[in-house]
Amino acid sequence: MYRCRVKGLTIGGGAPVRLMGVINCSPESFFSASYSPAGSIHSRACTLVEQGADIIDIGARSTAPHAPSLPAGEERLRMKRALSSLEGSGIRVSVDTMDRSVLEACLTYDIALVNDISGLLDPGYASLVESSGLPSLLMASIRAPGDPLSLEDVHLALSMVETRAHAAGVTEYILDPGIGLWREERTTELDWEICRHFRDFSAFNRPLLAAVSRKTFLGTIGNRPPEGRLPASLAMAMFLVCQGADIVRTHDVAETRDVIAVAEKLRRRA
Repeated sequence: MYRCRVKGLTIGGGAPVRLMGVINCSPESFFSASYSPAGSIHSRACTLVEQGADIIDIGARSTAPHAPSLPAGEERLRMKRALSSLEGSGIRVSVDTMDRSVLEACLTYDIALVNDISGLLDPGYASLVESSGLPSLLMASIRAPGDPLSLEDVHLALSMVETRAHAAGVTEYILDPGIGLWREERTTELDWEICRHFRDFSAFNRPLLAAVSRKTFLGTIGNRPPEGRLPASLAMAMFLVCQGADIVRTHDVAETRDVIAVAEKLRRRA
């Protein structure tokens, strides 16, 4: 299986399952407890690393369908403040943006990974990723971020992502099947289907990301808001690790660390 190297950290190819901790610089985030003001980002990142995070994913705008629009200038400013506070920390930082100008600003800092939910739809963005030499995390997208409406579409989207990556010369990347209600046409049942068939994505021979933390489909169990979805998030993380996930993205690092440890123990005895 293909491995991806992120600043000395091996992901995939039989390496231990890695943990990505989320820090949102956006007060508009669907999970308000994940928001960190600029002045607290360094301490929050250090705490997540102490709890077991291998990578810290920084995002500065909400990508939920009904989130308010945010000018690129504001996203850029939020990102720069966050990344400035982490300079020299030695923490592996991922930047979660699909805006070319924001990425360009981020590349002036010491970052380790580019997280693009658009799956390199913008050729200019893809060119920036290639010239940076950084590995990337690429989400299933056909014409817009997260637009697949069926399991077949997800496979098609990931295939198209790979085609775009190849065309741009981007060779080091992790694939994200794109669980979540990214568009109004999507349904929570599709998210359950993606999870049920997660192992099938191993056919792409690339490391796989499981990103389910507190997402809407988990709230359909008991009609729970984001604040009440931790148990379901942990259960699904456990399942997806057993189904071949190589990296787990989460708001709840300490708890998910233990879930991964249990899953790894079970897999080693299998």
